[in-house]
Amino acid sequence: MIDTGLDGQVVLVTGAGAGIGAATARAFAAQGARVAVHHLPAQGPPPPGARWEHATPPAEAVRELVAELGGAAAVAADLAAPDAAARLFDQVEERLGPVGVLVNNAAHCESPDTLDTLTAESLARHHRVNSIAPALLTAELARRARAGGCGTDGTAPCVVNVSTDSARAFPGQIGYGTSKAALEAFTRAAALDLAASGIRVNAVAPGPVQTGWIGADRIDEVRAIVPLGRVGEPEDVADAVVFLASRQARWITGQVLQVAGGHAL
Repeated sequence: MIDTGLDGQVVLVTGAGAGIGAATARAFAAQGARVAVHHLPAQGPPPPGARWEHATPPAEAVRELVAELGGAAAVAADLAAPDAAARLFDQVEERLGPVGVLVNNAAHCESPDTLDTLTAESLARHHRVNSIAPALLTAELARRARAGGCGTDGTAPCVVNVSTDSARAFPGQIGYGTSKAALEAFTRAAALDLAASGIRVNAVAPGPVQTGWIGADRIDEVRAIVPLGRVGEPEDVADAVVFLASRQARWITGQVLQVAGGHAL
């Protein structure tokens, strides 16, 4: 058995109420981590002509997940708010203690998202959650860790960002794809900036993962474009996130790991 070094660690997973986030929370809990399950407290209606692609999970689903994990806590915050990072970390520290692993998984995705329909507002909505919030959360983690005396001796926390294949190129997802590309660029820059403090920053880039968006009539179509011949499951991504946060990845930083079955190579 491999000791991941995560037993007792406090792990903050944003957007953890469903899908990849929920699978990631479960994967960390299985390693003995104490998980802060972040969720969006409420979501207003989309603007006229737009559709939210990532629905807010029901409060009951979040409560059930926290009860299932044991030693976990639910924390709510709208990551689009400028002061969300500090308030979110305050909640986690009050409930569980200092954060040892930050997983920036929460995402905003809406449609239509093409050049023909692009607006300043839709672009801003994507970037506020998908690239700006992870940057602010990472900066908050670093400030608190440095104040607590982290270093390169294994006491420093780490960050894993969740990107997407769309960060390379994905027609029809202009705002979403460019915001995730910015997240990958931030991953590399932050890894260099924080290396002296021993803080590692990496990312995973999932391919087509079944989180409810692939209808039964499209499964074969999506499977056909994945070289390994199947649609991804949230657990496929969660396991990769846990690896990057584990002691086995202690000399890995600034990397974007494709978790996509060969899709978009």
